[in-house]
Amino acid sequence: MTRRAEFKLGLFVVLQFMFLLSLCSSEEFLPQISPDTSPQPFLPFIAPSPMAPYINTTIPKLSGLCSLNFTASESLIQTTSHNCWTVFAPLLANVMCCPQLDAALTIILGKASKETGQLALNRTQSKHCLSDLEQILVGKGASSKLGSICSLHSSNLTASSCPVTDVDQFESAVDTSKLLLACEKVDPVKECCEQACQNAILDAATNITLNASEPLMDNSVRISDCKNIVHRWLATKLDPSQAKETLRGLANCKLNRVCPLVFPHMRHISANCSNELSNQTSCCRAMESYVSHLQKQSLITNLQALDCATSLGTKLQKLNITKNVFTACHISLKDFSLQESGCLLPSLPSDAIFDQDTGISFTCDLNDNIPAPWPSSSQSSASTCKKTVRIPALPAAASSQPSLYNEGVKRLVIFVLSMVLVMLLS
Repeated sequence: MTRRAEFKLGLFVVLQFMFLLSLCSSEEFLPQISPDTSPQPFLPFIAPSPMAPYINTTIPKLSGLCSLNFTASESLIQTTSHNCWTVFAPLLANVMCCPQLDAALTIILGKASKETGQLALNRTQSKHCLSDLEQILVGKGASSKLGSICSLHSSNLTASSCPVTDVDQFESAVDTSKLLLACEKVDPVKECCEQACQNAILDAATNITLNASEPLMDNSVRISDCKNIVHRWLATKLDPSQAKETLRGLANCKLNRVCPLVFPHMRHISANCSNELSNQTSCCRAMESYVSHLQKQSLITNLQALDCATSLGTKLQKLNITKNVFTACHISLKDFSLQESGCLLPSLPSDAIFDQDTGISFTCDLNDNIPAPWPSSSQSSASTCKKTVRIPALPAAASSQPSLYNEGVKRLVIFVLSMVLVMLLS
């Protein structure tokens, strides 16, 4: 057996064993999540037949009633299908799939406005176009449940409550020079801290809301809808790759600010970790059991893991657990993400990659044995702008120093659908 085959087989055995363990473990700590947002089990044995390709491209049945030119965005749609591939979509929803899907929709609508002069579709068109796009993505291997996974509705293609959709009207109401200057070249690190482009987008969105004839009880909703219009206009002025980089960068700023995990009750931890760790063994067993359930939810970035560690630590402190149980029980950042082998995504996740030989893969930050920081009384959250813990794969290295980035990040094939494994299962 070759080294490559041994690696695939070893990885398969590890993942299969982890899955079986998850089936046998207690569900007492699992959070209550609605069916639409509940993460699906990681099933490494779901695979096509040995003679079938990894992604079985099918011809979509289109409505013929959508005016959007999806063919002109073939590369963008292909990338989206990989990021939202069937099994991975629920696991990568927050970090890769949904941000990429949103960026693709924004760019496609922006392109269309160059011909129509409109930055939004009407309700009828939006229904047909969304259905067609979903059909195209599924035909390329994406999940058929993207609507529920990413909370995607036909209204996402309309103007919703924003009063301005006409390009000429938009450009007369907005300082477009200022907007382009702030967003034309976005540094993903500086932007998350200084928010130059985000503030320019907010100003533009606020300006076009002034064209509304009817006030809303919550004007923040209208401003949010108008931000989508601003994003589409930006997509008309930037080339597709540049627009995607800007939109994904803005999305990363948002997603890295908060922990996406749902924390269930902590009764067992509270019962076993109080009294200054009088019984450290029972406390650490309770912590390990609790964290094992957090790992079932999704893949997260290293900065999200920092936020999750801070959130969990703060909750424990509110239960009068003053001892640093993270250190005592050897809890690290990777313990908050899916996979016991430890896959934290970089804070600027790259796109998933499809290879005919190895299947779908994505980049993981393997420098993830960083101890989870126990929050101090003055620490409220972890963020890109508050690097209280050194992470080798921060965006600065990824965006400006590729060689340094490569030292801190290795490519890990998380899920390999190979003919060898399929034959083993048959």
